Amino acid sequence: MENNHLALRVKNLTVELNNQKIIEDLSFEVKKGETLVVLGPNGAGKTTLLRALLGIIPYKGEVIWSVKNTSYLPPNELMQRKEILPLTVEDFYSLKEIGKEKIFQSLKSVGLEESLFKKRIANLSTGQFQRLGIAWSLVDNPDTLLFDEPTSGIDIGGTETIYSLLHEFWEKQKLTIILVTHDLSVVWEHADNVICLNKTGLCYGTPSVALTTENLKQLYGVGVKYYKHKRDG
Repeated sequence: MENNHLALRVKNLTVELNNQKIIEDLSFEVKKGETLVVLGPNGAGKTTLLRALLGIIPYKGEVIWSVKNTSYLPPNELMQRKEILPLTVEDFYSLKEIGKEKIFQSLKSVGLEESLFKKRIANLSTGQFQRLGIAWSLVDNPDTLLFDEPTSGIDIGGTETIYSLLHEFWEKQKLTIILVTHDLSVVWEHADNVICLNKTGLCYGTPSVALTTENLKQLYGVGVKYYKHKRDG
């Protein structure tokens, strides 16, 4: 029976690349308007999971989307912007059929000035580039966003700003968000549910249920410490 409240249903997902199982028998659901955080160490299969969900790589199992417009912001591939062609922000947006007014609105929505429109992407700061990526992801008015380490390479102050920005869009547009991160504080601050992934699903549920000391030790090894972060106000 179809559940109209679900954005995504995943059942027994297995991904094998180069004869190696990267993800094995993973099942979970994402409700519309939910923020799901995917947590895990390097090599756990987090990026692989997002690519499988989008059908970019082959997989076994079921991935059933119940939303129409999904946007994806990849990880470090785009961060290597100095190695790509010398595109300007204008060139970047020209890849989509979008008028300048809408482009300027998208830049303003993430705190970027119109003056960056003619600037080369390679000359943007890391924070500006990440904001540009978010604006790019949102310009088509998606109902679902997939973000892979959206604050990679940004200092702590910038990290908090980016996550606050994402949360603001989530509140305004009732977005469904799937977010990959290493930051435990983000889970407490923004997640409705969390997946602890290390090739298999080690835990899944609300942060208060899933993030037990034992689960985190199993995920990251011994000696892991965490605290529950509470938002001010």
